[in-house]
Amino acid sequence: MRKKRILGWAVVIGGAVAATVWAPLPQEDALPAPGAGPVATPDGSPKDDRTFLAQLPAREPIGRRRGELFPSQSWAPPPKPAAAAVEAAPPAPVPPPMPYRVAGRVVHDGVAQVVLAKGDRVLTVRQGDTLDDGYRVEAIGPKGVTLVYLPLNMPQQLAGNFALDTAKPAAAQPPQQAAADNRPARLRLEGPARTRAGDPFSVALKVTSDQAVRSAPVQLSFDAALLEPVDVRRGGFFADGIFSFRINPSGSIFIGAAGKGAVPADAEFFVVTFKPVRAGAAELKLSSVLLQGAAGRAIAHDQPAAFRTSIVQ
Repeated sequence: MRKKRILGWAVVIGGAVAATVWAPLPQEDALPAPGAGPVATPDGSPKDDRTFLAQLPAREPIGRRRGELFPSQSWAPPPKPAAAAVEAAPPAPVPPPMPYRVAGRVVHDGVAQVVLAKGDRVLTVRQGDTLDDGYRVEAIGPKGVTLVYLPLNMPQQLAGNFALDTAKPAAAQPPQQAAADNRPARLRLEGPARTRAGDPFSVALKVTSDQAVRSAPVQLSFDAALLEPVDVRRGGFFADGIFSFRINPSGSIFIGAAGKGAVPADAEFFVVTFKPVRAGAAELKLSSVLLQGAAGRAIAHDQPAAFRTSIVQ
C-alpha cells in the first residue's frame, strides 16, 4: 500500500515537471519589416519603425584602410643612402710671398748671372743655383729671372728691365785698352774722422774706374748702436740715372744705382748722412758691392777699407 502511494506521488511530480518544460514561451514583438508602417506598442499606441531603429545602439563606422592587407615583401638588401654632397675642394696651395727681387745682372766668363736682393742681403746667382727658402734659379732671360718654388714645383717670374748681351763676341781691343780693362776699379769711403754726438755727418762712396760703369748694387753696414741713418742720396755719377735704397734699422743699407755707362774718375756713387747717437768709435764698411759694365759684365775692383770715425760728447 505504501509503495503505491509513493509511485503515485512520483507520477504527479513528473507530470508537473513535464508541463513546466513544455509550456509555450511568451512571444516577443517581432521586428517590423522595412516599409511595413507603424507598429502598435504595448499600450496600444502606434509605433514608427524609424523611431524604433533610432533607439538601437550605434556602431562605430569602419575606418579608412591604413595599408595593404597583404603587402609584398622583398628580401633584397636596402639601397645605400644617397652620397653626401661633395664638399668644396680646398684651395690650391700657393707659394709664400717672394722674398727676392732683381738688383742687377752681370756676365762673367760668358755666363749670365743675376744679382738678387733678399732683405739686406745681396747675392749673385746663376742658372741652376738653389737658394734659401726652397727656390731654384730655373732660367735667366732678357726680361727677368725665373725661380721655381721646389716644394710645389711652381715657377715664378721676377721682372728685370735688362738684356744680357752674351751672344755677341767681344770686339778685339787695342793692347792699351786691354791693359786698362785689367786694372781693378778703386773704391773708397770718405767722411770726417771725428764728429760730435748729435751732429749729423755724411759719408760718400767714390769710385775711379778705367771701364765704363753702368750700374752698381751696393750694401753698406754700420753700427746701429752708435749711428742712425737720416738720409741717402745719389751721387753726381748717377745724377741722371736710376737710384733706389732701403734702410734696415738693425745696421745695413741696400743701394741700387744705374746710369748711362760712363767712366768714373773719383766720382761720387752715393752719399749717406748719419746722426751719431752717442760717443764711441763708429765703423762703416761695404759688405757687398758689384760694379757692372755697359754689357752687364762684372768689373773687378779692390776691396775698400772700412771707414771709421770717433764720436765725442
